[in-house]
Parts: sequence; C-alpha cells; structure tokens
Amino acid sequence: MAVQTSGHEYLEKNLTPLVILIILVVSVAGLVEIVPLFFQRSTTEPVQGLTPYPALQLVGRDIYIREGCNNCHSQMIRPFRAETERYGHYSVAGEFVYDRPFLWGSKRTGPDLHRVGGRYSDEWHRLHLMQPRDVVPESNMPAYPWLAKSSVADDPIEAKMNALRTVGVPYTDEDVAGAKAALEGKTEMDAVIAYLQGLGTALQGVK
Repeated sequence: MAVQTSGHEYLEKNLTPLVILIILVVSVAGLVEIVPLFFQRSTTEPVQGLTPYPALQLVGRDIYIREGCNNCHSQMIRPFRAETERYGHYSVAGEFVYDRPFLWGSKRTGPDLHRVGGRYSDEWHRLHLMQPRDVVPESNMPAYPWLAKSSVADDPIEAKMNALRTVGVPYTDEDVAGAKAALEGKTEMDAVIAYLQGLGTALQGVK
C-alpha cells in the first residue's frame, strides 16, 4: 500500500521548494509592514519648520559620519519619561525625511545628540572637539584636532545637493548655486559644529 505524503513532509524533504516558500513568505510579510509607511503622512512629510541642511551643515554631517560619531552617539530619543526629561521631545519621523542615510540608533557610549542644537555655544563645541576632557572631565571621547586644520572649500557640495534633489530633498537652484560660497574659509570643525548646532531644532521648545 502506498503511503501518502503530506505537504509538510514534502517540503521538509525537498530543499528547493522550501527555500522558495520561505523567501515568498518573508517578502510578503516585509511588504505588508513597510509599504504602508510610505503612505503615512507622519513618516513621509516634514514637520513644520523643517528645511534641508544648508551647505555647511550638510558637509558637517558627512564628516560626522566619516569620523564615526554616530557609532557612539544616538540620534533617537525614545518616548519614555526618563529619555524626554533628559533630552527633550521624543524623536519623530518627520524630522528626518531629508536625512540620507538615517542615523537613528539607541547605542549610547556618549549622550544622545538629537536635541543638542543650541544647547551649547560654538566655542564650547570647538573646545569639546579639540580636547573633550577640558569641558567634560569624565568623557572617553577621542580628540579631533585635525578638523580645525582641514578646509572644506574643495568639497563637491553641488554634486551632493543635486544627488539629494533626485531623491526628493527640495534644494533650490539658488541653494546649489550658493553652496560653494558658503564653504569658503570654513574648516571641517566649523562644518561639524554647524551640523551639531542644527540637530533637533525643528521641534525645539516642544514639550
């Protein structure tokens, strides 16, 4: 008498159809979770007052990523009381619609930096980058003195802005045309400080 084989047994004994079905299930599940986000206004539209990064801040963000700052400092304040009391209003997706790539994360070797904009003076940030322990004695952050010696005048800022325009960042022709002039005489440290001073300011003052 022939023994009937169930569909489950068949898949367990045949790797190819099993792999195909796994890929199919994971793909459908992923699409069901991800696609709706593209149609939610809270995740696709900028918060009121948000503007694309000016040229100097955009360059500063690239340097911030290059130096690995986002590996130790998160840019995501979670909606918990302990977080909001220390850092301010929790992060919302509409604040990051112009970010390519996103820098969200919850690892904090150093404090969260999402609402750091305007908390300290430019001079404080300069001293902190030159020698962190001069302003925060318990800091284990390395110093970045070379940033003060490196110019950003040769940065291909127009190409960056034009690339971001292709993915929806609303830079104008005037923004791109004036980008090079905005970098004249500036150092990498100036650019990083400008970026830090802009972090989280779109919702500044919101409780």
